[in-house]
Amino acid sequence: MPLWTGRFKKSLDKKTNDFNSSISFDCRMAKQDIKGSVAHATMLGKQNIIDKSESDKIVASLGEIAADLESGALSIDMTAEDIHTFVEGELTKRIGDSGKRLHTARSRNDQVALDLRLYLLDECDKLTEAITNFVKVIVAKARENYDAVMPGYTHLQRAQPITFGHHLMAYAAMLMRDLDRIADCKKRMAVSPLGSGALAGTTYPLDREYVAELLGLHGVSTNSLDGVSDRDYALELMSALSIIMVHLSRFAEEIIMWCSWEFKFIELDDAFSTGSSIMPQKKNPDIAELVRGKSGRVFGDLLTLLTAMKGIPLAYNKDMQEDKEAVFDAVDTVLICVETFAPMLETATVLRDNMRNAAAKGFINATDCADYLVYKGLPFRDAYKATGQLVALCIDMGLTLESLPLEEYKKVCDLFEEDVFEAIDLDVCVKKRTVKGGPSPECVLNEIEALEKLLF
Repeated sequence: MPLWTGRFKKSLDKKTNDFNSSISFDCRMAKQDIKGSVAHATMLGKQNIIDKSESDKIVASLGEIAADLESGALSIDMTAEDIHTFVEGELTKRIGDSGKRLHTARSRNDQVALDLRLYLLDECDKLTEAITNFVKVIVAKARENYDAVMPGYTHLQRAQPITFGHHLMAYAAMLMRDLDRIADCKKRMAVSPLGSGALAGTTYPLDREYVAELLGLHGVSTNSLDGVSDRDYALELMSALSIIMVHLSRFAEEIIMWCSWEFKFIELDDAFSTGSSIMPQKKNPDIAELVRGKSGRVFGDLLTLLTAMKGIPLAYNKDMQEDKEAVFDAVDTVLICVETFAPMLETATVLRDNMRNAAAKGFINATDCADYLVYKGLPFRDAYKATGQLVALCIDMGLTLESLPLEEYKKVCDLFEEDVFEAIDLDVCVKKRTVKGGPSPECVLNEIEALEKLLF
């Protein structure tokens, strides 16, 4: 039975009841709902708002309900209006009128606000673990390929030589920022709204800080209106999740390209590929494509909550029930994407020779050729122009900078000597890029080792 029936003379219309009900999705917060209720009941007894014996009885019964739900001995009644109604109803069924005292000095408004915070704090820990494990996979793969020369790209055009390890560590850096964002979001999430009541607090002598302490939260909300209507923490998390999906989608796009015959830089394990129902030769990177596609889903979840929150007056409004499905879906989607992506990358075969061969084409050592002239004393703009002329000449002659005869170099600029061929050697070009954060094998190893100290 709904908790609000006293005012009403008629039962809610069946379809309206189904429309209004949230048990189908907020049932996943049962653990957090019970945890919050235990803390609230403990405080009620401590403050003598209800008798201590009744408080103890409530706490003990809530523990039994939690255990029964965990073991499967108790199933959630999906006809209940919401998880709060179910838990309170089950409690009252077990201990009678004492169970009815649990909701003293509490509204479902501050109760659901607490439940969602507690639930998302737990989910943040799962996300942090999954992303950390993914970064470890990236770092391990980067260590294996710290010196594997490949072309770096701008505008999807071969640009300058880098290593595959360096390329992978760029994604490790992105995901480390994602971890920082989740940790920062938790700071504002770990605040207790209990005591805000429906919107205007309560006349009971609550100890809100004690409840927060019992729940492992670092403080309480400072304004009762804001306490029940704040969903910034959910928006922050969904924003962080959207950025994670941007990173995963970019990575997925490169995986997809690298698997194609046009690149053939990596080959995915059969366990993370699918075939075609009509073309027997196909090996499709469907998992990466799904990750790329699911990014739009998470972006949409963020937009759903932004739209729901943008026009509602203080304090609580039923629109805010739309927060849960959106944020639950965003968390679930990111978790499954990260947990699937990690083993897909871990088991992939890196085709180093193909990367090296691709790096040999496209004149990606042209900047190094220009720098060679700069070291000889030529201003960079003049060196740039001379190298551009050499590239054009190579294209006309069907040659590369490495195979162009020295006499052709000298026709463009007499500063060129035999040592130019060492300067434009791809391995040398990469090794010389030793500025911090650069792609030289030495720099990549330093970057890997620094991250390993944080992760292991």
